[in-house]
Order: sequence, then structure tokens, then C-alpha cells
Amino acid sequence: MTSTLSRRTALTGTMALAFAGAGAPSALAGGRHPGRGHGHGHHHGWVTSTLRRMTLHEKVGQLFVQQVYGSDATTPDERNLPLYGVSTPAEVVQKYALGGVIYFAWTDSVENPEQIAGLSNGLQKAALTRRSKVRVPLTLSVDQEQGIVTRIGPPATQFPGSMALGAGRSAKDARTAAAITGQELRAMGLTTNFAPVCDTNVNPLNPVIGTRSFSSDPQLAAQLAAAQVHGYQDDGGVMSSAKHFPGHGDTATDSHVAFPVITHTRQEWEEIDAPPFEAAIAAGIDMVMTAHLAFPALDDSGDPATLSHPILTGLLREELGFEGVIVTDSLEMQGVRELYGDAEVAVRALLAGADQLLMSPALDDAFAAVLDAVGSGRIGRRDLDAKVRRILTMKAGRGLTDDVMVDPDALDRVVGTAEHLAAADAISERTTTLVRNEAGLLPLATDGADLLVTGYGVSTTATLAAALEEQGATTTVRQTGTSPTDADIAAAAAAAAGRDAVVVTTMKAWTDDQQRKLVAALRGTGVPVVVVAVRDPYDVAYLGEAETYLATYSYSPVAVTAAARVIAGAVSPTGKLPVDVPVAGDPDTVLYPFGFGLGY
Repeated sequence: MTSTLSRRTALTGTMALAFAGAGAPSALAGGRHPGRGHGHGHHHGWVTSTLRRMTLHEKVGQLFVQQVYGSDATTPDERNLPLYGVSTPAEVVQKYALGGVIYFAWTDSVENPEQIAGLSNGLQKAALTRRSKVRVPLTLSVDQEQGIVTRIGPPATQFPGSMALGAGRSAKDARTAAAITGQELRAMGLTTNFAPVCDTNVNPLNPVIGTRSFSSDPQLAAQLAAAQVHGYQDDGGVMSSAKHFPGHGDTATDSHVAFPVITHTRQEWEEIDAPPFEAAIAAGIDMVMTAHLAFPALDDSGDPATLSHPILTGLLREELGFEGVIVTDSLEMQGVRELYGDAEVAVRALLAGADQLLMSPALDDAFAAVLDAVGSGRIGRRDLDAKVRRILTMKAGRGLTDDVMVDPDALDRVVGTAEHLAAADAISERTTTLVRNEAGLLPLATDGADLLVTGYGVSTTATLAAALEEQGATTTVRQTGTSPTDADIAAAAAAAAGRDAVVVTTMKAWTDDQQRKLVAALRGTGVPVVVVAVRDPYDVAYLGEAETYLATYSYSPVAVTAAARVIAGAVSPTGKLPVDVPVAGDPDTVLYPFGFGLGY
């Protein structure tokens, strides 16, 4: 540990120089410190008068953010019935006076921009036309982190995600990516992006964060997190949420299915995990999302951070000074459900310091439990009012008290515009990282070349091949999946014979022997092989002596097409590894260090 910490400290000095200009764009915010001065003027008046007129049921409703099934607000969908006892999304919003709704593909919420805008308008209409003395708009949220967690696909502009931005080393690019993403979300009626990921990914074996993190370096992660907060909130007009507090970057367990324990000391937390969250808070972030993991150095009770008063109130509120909304990660996740029932979890999260509860799996039980806790005095009325005030202040501060309806006819002027797509291409080109070029194969003379494109991903290999054809190559595509069979491997090797070169994509080959066998078999043909790792940069350590290796950090088409332009030499590679790549099976020995990257 000490060696990496001292290396980090050494880096911090050089980074401070590299990033001296990075904070400059915050001047765009017009000098207003976002996240602080929200409550002034008419916002403050609206918040106070609204809070005063809300019923207890309405106050408790603001604490819940739920998924609803169906692609529009007013069509019955029977999947809502077992959860909520009513069938349309609009009825769910009205029954519980919900504070917010979260969109997913599996709820049919994100089919295309027109549908998303229609759903958003319908849900807001339901919230604003409840029989009530108050009109409180919803937060409509999504996990559009970009990269591997992207809920809304094309025509919305795609970016290669956080770790790619880490490789690009540009706070300006990180801010632009967030600004474009935010503007497009807001045009579709979404008000909240659960991003950026502020976890410092110091564990290369992390199954849940990985490329969702900017970097294993806390200072780089902090720099880019702050840039994205400004991009989402000041330039994009959506609320953003730093996640997953107090830091999910050093776990080998996935909290969706189990309960991770982070073994960092308090000092390691301060040096490794805290900086990106501190930077996001300093940038005025609206929300912080909790992590379902135990962090014994910060709270030795055994409770997950989501239910920890020392972590959410003691650390986040009191020590870090965060004044915005604390939202839990999904309460459907196994990491939070193991110790207490779903109803008790809701109450404990609120007592710990959370303001909003995301995706309660048993909403009727959780809602009743919160009402009971307020009635018995277990949750104080003043505490409840403080939570609701924070939520209302955030909504007012991001303009939700103005007109929240969006114009479906205006979508084409914002979503996936030529300007946005060009920016995404340019940013992606600056992230591609050339890690090995030992045979001097790159840049490849693609004009007239006969190439085999093989490896992971039906659309990934097809996209890569099409992009190489744009560079003048002739391609044959043979996709082999996430774990190719021996027959797949033999067929790919046979198809390689006589070609000018093979381009093979790997996706987490560090977890799959068969992908590694595929690369070895292709190299055994004697045909030149270019490996493109389309997710984790750590694959290179597991591919033997593969001589030519590029990292894209993402299989998003925008990253894959940028890689093709780099392979062909239309673009020079400028990305630098934003993490250490350790030797296979020896996480403490560095094979390629943070900052490594070749050029032409």
C-alpha cells in the first residue's frame, strides 16, 4: 500500500500543474456557487410556503424515488399492480405523491427520445394535477453515466465513459461530455443524472466499478468529477449525483448481489476515497448517493454505509459539509437487504441521514413504516421537514418550479445533433490509449488491406469493421462472444489465414480463459494481430506477448470507431493509462504504470 500511496503523492504535484487551468470553465456559472445559493429569492418563498401546506403523506412521498412500468404515463401496465396496487405510471405518482421516478430499459422508460419526452411530460402532469394544495414537480432520473452504464442509446449522443475521460486527461472534455449529456437529458424531460461516479478504482479486480471510475488516482478522479458536476448542472441544467459514498473503488464484491467490506483505514479513506467526493461537493453538487457496503474504519457496527449515521451524518454532512440531498443507492440491491427487512431499511436509511430512498422493493410497507416512525417520534417532525426542505430546495434551484414540460418537437434541435456527435468523436479520439506497439504494426496501412475483425460483441465487431472500411480496408467479420468455444477459436484462426492483419476485440479477457486462447491462436497463425480491449485496460496483462494492444475503456460505438481511426493512423493515440495495470495474478506488481501511453 505504501508504495502506491507515495507514488500517488508524487503524482499529485505533477497533476496540479497539468490541471492548473482545469477549473477555469466554472466562470460559466456566472459566479453563482451552485448548490449553495439555491434557496434564495422566490425559490426560498416557494419552498417555505409549499412545505407549510403539505400533508404528512405528501412529505413522506417526497422521500421516495421509484421505477414505474410502461412507456407512457397513462397506459395501464399490469407489472405495476403487484408493487403499487394501481396500473398506470400516473396513478403510481399520484397515489404516493412520489418525489421522483427513475427510468430503465427494463421498465420500458427509455425507448427513444420522443417516447421519453412523452413519458416525462405525462408523469409531471400527474404530479402537478394531484388533488392537493401544493404542486410539486418530480425529479425524473436516469443512470446515464456513459460508457458501460448508458440507459439511453442513439440517437442520443454517446460517450465512452469515465475511465476513457481519465485516459484523455482533459477536464474540459469531461465537462463538455457532461454538458452535452445533461442538455440532451433535459430536452427529454429528465431532470437528474445519477453521475458522476466518484469512486477511485484502486482495485483492478473490482467487478462493479472498473471503467465506471475515472481513475485509480484520487486527484485525477477529483479533477474530472468536479468538471462533470459543472457540466451537468451549470451547462446541462440537470441535477447530478456523486456516487457511491463513502467510496466503492476497492472492492472485489458486487453489492448488487452481495455485501462488500472495504478494509481501508481512515487515513487511506482520506487519501484515496474522499478527494473526488470533496471536489464534487466543492463544485456544488446537488446530490450524493450512498453505497451498500461496510467500511469498518468509518463505522464498525457492521451496517452498510446506506444505513450508517456515522458515515452519512457524521462524515458526509458534518465533516465534509455537504448540504444537498443524500439519496440511497437502489434498496433492491442485496447489499442493503441482508440485515433488516425492506420496511425497516427505509426507516434506518432516513435515520442515518438519507433524504431520498431509491427503489424501495416493498413500497407500501416502507411508506407505512416511515409514517409509523414519524407518528411514534422515532423520526422527528423537524428532521422530516429538513429532508423535504432539502428536496424542494434542490428542485427549485434547478428550475423545476418553472415550466417542467418539454417540447417533443424541439428534440431534434438538441438530442444527437451533428455538433454533439462531432464533439463526442473528438473527445473519444483523445482517450484511445496505445499500450503496446512492439512490432511497429501501427499505424496500419489500411487502404486496400484485407482484415479479419473478430472477438467480442456482435455490434462491437460490426461497428469496428465498418469504421475500418471507412479507412479503405476490406473486412471479414467473425464475432466470437464473451467466451468463445474451441470451435469458434479454430474457425477464427482459419479465417485469419492469408489476411494482411487481424483486429481482435477483448472484453474482460482477464476473467475469461477462452478469450485469452483466442488471442493466442490468432497470434499462432503468424498473421499480424491488433488487440483492442473494449472494456477493462487490465486485459493486456493476461494476453501473453501480444505485441500490439490498444485500450478503449468502452465498447460504445463512439469509442470503437475512434479506435479504428487510430489503428489506421488517421488520428494519433494520445490517451494515457488512468490506472496502474498490474501483472496477471500479482496485483502489487505494476506491468504498465498510471500515465503510460504510446504515440505515433
